[in-house]
Amino acid sequence: MVLAAWLVAMFFAANIGASGTAASMGAAYGAGAVRRKWIALFLVAIFAFLGATTGGGRVVSTISNGIVPSRLVTVEITLIVLAAACATLFVSNVVGVPLSTSEVTVGAVVGAGLAVGHVHTGRLAFIVSMWLVVPFLSMVFAYLLGLVARRLEPWIGKRGRVAAAVLHGILLASGCYEAFSAGMHNVANAVGPLVASHVLTVHAGLYWGALFVAVGAFALGGRVLETNAKRITSLSVLQGIVVSITSASLVLAAALGGIPVPQVQATTLAIFGVGQSHIGLDVWRQQVVRTILKTWLVSPLVAMLASYLVIEAVVMGSYVPLIVSVGSVVVALLYWSMRPQALRSVRAEKATWAPACVRKTRAADRQDVI
Repeated sequence: MVLAAWLVAMFFAANIGASGTAASMGAAYGAGAVRRKWIALFLVAIFAFLGATTGGGRVVSTISNGIVPSRLVTVEITLIVLAAACATLFVSNVVGVPLSTSEVTVGAVVGAGLAVGHVHTGRLAFIVSMWLVVPFLSMVFAYLLGLVARRLEPWIGKRGRVAAAVLHGILLASGCYEAFSAGMHNVANAVGPLVASHVLTVHAGLYWGALFVAVGAFALGGRVLETNAKRITSLSVLQGIVVSITSASLVLAAALGGIPVPQVQATTLAIFGVGQSHIGLDVWRQQVVRTILKTWLVSPLVAMLASYLVIEAVVMGSYVPLIVSVGSVVVALLYWSMRPQALRSVRAEKATWAPACVRKTRAADRQDVI
């Protein structure tokens, strides 16, 4: 059981490195500040490792003992928490929506706390409030800095290649800074539950987690880096600097305070803020924005529910909540699978009924004319 929990945690850490951490260098790679993919991924791996090992301890302490007392967390509960967080993150990756590992990990830990009957509600309420405050501040700061960048870009454009080279260097440095911040913050999501069940110490957990995050970023982050770079090429170099520095600074400040906050949301809303400074409120009318917002709200609840139900069944021996929940999901899926057929039948009835109605109306109109 201990080996299984360790393997799941390291797999989780590698996936964290391959997703959100590898994306840290997306703006720099997309803008050509670093031209070779392996160099960009190598820089991400190095700075994520440094960030985790030098400053990730406080977030680990919050995940391992700040929400649920560690004395109540067993190896079985740790394995279930990690599996619930991994499964939720996997589903979001399949859907293609950027999702915070902090949110799903905290949600899974809260589910475990509800199952064992103890959650530090005050600390949890503060963390959840930071989930709203930090991305909002990231958007506001990025919007204000985006307005400044919009005024500076024509002036910088007249300075030629020297100014472009300086900006590319700053963008590369901001990507390394963002990777450092990601490592400091995200490694705790993978190793925090292991520390809670005393499988690893905080020191050992940070080094093991940092190693696998770095390996995941370097070995598996190429596709995410390509996607992120292509997505951000619509931003200028100066705007990419604004996004990286704004989101990384806020997440770094939260990590120093031991608060697990959603870095993906901070970065995404920083992009929205910069976009809003250029195109206005139209950025919020996109369908993808609504999909992302819905997923951010639902995903921690899904992780919490999955963790709670499995712990209730496997550890506590109460299968009733799990059976009721699975039955409800099956009924909902059956309903939604039958819904398109019902809609088609309704549309068919309307199609056969409408011409007759139109004919009657036109006949009545002709009689009125006569």
